[in-house]
Amino acid sequence: MLLIYSSKITTRITYIFKHLCSRILGIKIGFTSQIEEFISYSGPKLSYGKKPMGNEFFVQSQGLLTQQGFESFDITVREWEGVPCFFSVGNESKLPFDIFSASFYLLSRYEEYLPHVKDEKGRFLASESIAYKEGFLEQPVVDIWVYKFKETLKASFPELDFTSKKMIIHHLINAKQPFIYKNKGFLRSLSGYLNDLSKFKYKDIFQRTSTILGIKEDPYNTFDWIINSTNKIENQISVFFLIGEAVNFDEGFNIRRNIIKLLIKNVADYKEIGLVFSRENLKEFEQLKSEKEKIEAITNRNLQASMNDEYLVNLPENYRNLIELEIEKDYTLVYENTVGFRASTCTPFLFYDLDYEIVTPLFIHPIAFATTGFEGVNNTIKEEKITQFKSIVKKVNGTFSVVFTNSDFNISSENKIWRDLISK
Repeated sequence: MLLIYSSKITTRITYIFKHLCSRILGIKIGFTSQIEEFISYSGPKLSYGKKPMGNEFFVQSQGLLTQQGFESFDITVREWEGVPCFFSVGNESKLPFDIFSASFYLLSRYEEYLPHVKDEKGRFLASESIAYKEGFLEQPVVDIWVYKFKETLKASFPELDFTSKKMIIHHLINAKQPFIYKNKGFLRSLSGYLNDLSKFKYKDIFQRTSTILGIKEDPYNTFDWIINSTNKIENQISVFFLIGEAVNFDEGFNIRRNIIKLLIKNVADYKEIGLVFSRENLKEFEQLKSEKEKIEAITNRNLQASMNDEYLVNLPENYRNLIELEIEKDYTLVYENTVGFRASTCTPFLFYDLDYEIVTPLFIHPIAFATTGFEGVNNTIKEEKITQFKSIVKKVNGTFSVVFTNSDFNISSENKIWRDLISK
């Protein structure tokens, strides 16, 4: 066991040390604020504070983990053996940076509590993040820092046991629009026709008519292909359906239709089913509860996973609602139009409520990118980026997750890369 000493053991300290040391590295740890206990302990030990007590393994604290609340302050990013890092500390520290404070800053989404510019949908912009500004958005730097810490620990304590783990691949399918033409109802179909006609989309009018008449299959209905292509693969796949109202009228569908219920039940026989909470109801707890109950009635299972429509996250209110609804896992923390790790990690972590200074039971699952972030990018660059993401996640034994849409698997040359990625 690695014994960690700090003169003041705060919730922030226990949270981040447990995540980095136990969840990522698999080390058993303990905490003490008693100097006598720390000195007398004969096993591996680490002190965390302003000054070392002697020749122990010492990591200097920047101070963030003993504070409460949040405030704006300047951050200087420097390079640590080729990797960006911040909160540099003195030479007495075994690590040149306080990676515990830096990791807490990123995982707690500290910067999203501070005043910032939002997009037209009310979302935190990637360009507002320190990761984007300093060029490390595409790197899970939290995990990279921890593995550097691991090497330093191993050099000092060769007897320390680290639990080995492997990369997990868990892909997500945002199926908020399971059909584009079929099963829309008269009003939505009429609206679609009028919209196509006003934009002179005669090809779309022909395809819509052919699909509604049953001559062609709906191009968004790729669920049989998804199930058949991934059944023999060990990778995890979760499919998320929208039960509430879609933002755009044409994209919605009537959940009371048996064909929709049968589709969800059929997918639930093979894959985990999640819920896309509708954007309009994100602030209305009772409406969110109603959506949850509706999908549970269809699947006959307790809902465990969710994401918010259009990847809208307002901290901490949205996550508090999920906790009250007893949702276990959230998959919203991704930028819709920018690739990269929003929390700079590829390991699932517990949501820390900065307002209340508590660790919650809600797991936030990091995502490398949504396919919508590659809009307008050619397949060669896509392949290079995907290879890069998978390689870096594998090096730190993290979780590689991509958010697809069901329309990504429609047969076309443009979609071949997504079909290959999920089926292989």
